[in-house]
Amino acid sequence: MATISIDLDALDFAKGDGTVTVVAQDAATGQVLMVAAADREALERTVATGEMHYRSRARGLWHKGATSGAVQRVVALLPDCDGDAVLARVRPAGPACHTGQPTCFGDVAAEPFGALDATIAARRTAARGAGAPSYTQRLLDDRNLRLKKLGEEVAELVTACADGDRRRATEEAADLLYHALVALQAAGAGVDDVRAELERRATPSGTGATG
Repeated sequence: MATISIDLDALDFAKGDGTVTVVAQDAATGQVLMVAAADREALERTVATGEMHYRSRARGLWHKGATSGAVQRVVALLPDCDGDAVLARVRPAGPACHTGQPTCFGDVAAEPFGALDATIAARRTAARGAGAPSYTQRLLDDRNLRLKKLGEEVAELVTACADGDRRRATEEAADLLYHALVALQAAGAGVDDVRAELERRATPSGTGATG
């Protein structure tokens, strides 16, 4: 289990009568799953177990998914600037809503890069059947093919940009992003790792390579 850290002493529980607002977000797709409250004990249990715990007046301390199996495995806990809210980036094992829907906010479109990354990850872990593998599975299984296609897409994007062809450059960029995500998955990484690196570079102590 990955180490989860958050400075609980920096949170302002008093403002919310002993709780802070927690926004649960799918770490892979970027979808907001639910909003709930958590007190210090709930967050301590979250950190200790790596799975989300909340606090409500009706249920008291509760472990999300304890009975349904739809647990939320924590990737990161990020306090807001005022310390009275926490963004919980999670990997859900099932629907977040009691209605059985993936989120409590209806049919909200997923962030496209996260959704694509999640699909590629599913292809990587899926069992290979008797039929022909998908193109994504072929790339994941064949290092030489994967790297060859990645190089081809880079060259095609460069050519389209050099020609000033907006439509073709957009299409080639989409192709390159797909193949880059496949290559990242094959290396054991994904969109979340790229986001973390960009966030690190954006901080004053980062490399500053993004701006």
